[in-house]
Amino acid sequence: MLGVDTVVALDGRIYGKPDGPEQALATLRALSGREHTVVSGVSVIHGDLERTAVARTGVRFRALDHAELAAYVGTGEWRDRAGGYAIQGRGALLVAAIRGDYFNVVGLPVAELVRIAPELFVA
Repeated sequence: MLGVDTVVALDGRIYGKPDGPEQALATLRALSGREHTVVSGVSVIHGDLERTAVARTGVRFRALDHAELAAYVGTGEWRDRAGGYAIQGRGALLVAAIRGDYFNVVGLPVAELVRIAPELFVA
């Protein structure tokens, strides 16, 4: 069994999945022009194996104007996404730089998963 959950952190505040378009817009406005941290917890239970890990990735957004933010929110891609964006989709256009594991930002910290449970990937 594999469990993963992801949040976005900025200035001590946690941003989960926005409840609606207004909250998505407010979240993205807060992230605009700044670096935030994407934090994922991963847990593996396989037979007697029980391991957990935390992955952290820095993501810096471009400075975004209201029109850009509103256009992105209008796509609906923010739904069910921690921090209100999907880096693997149109949300990539919001990003100026990334420091760390891209796959963590997508929602599955592959490097940490392999580190804590390499035996799951042996043929």
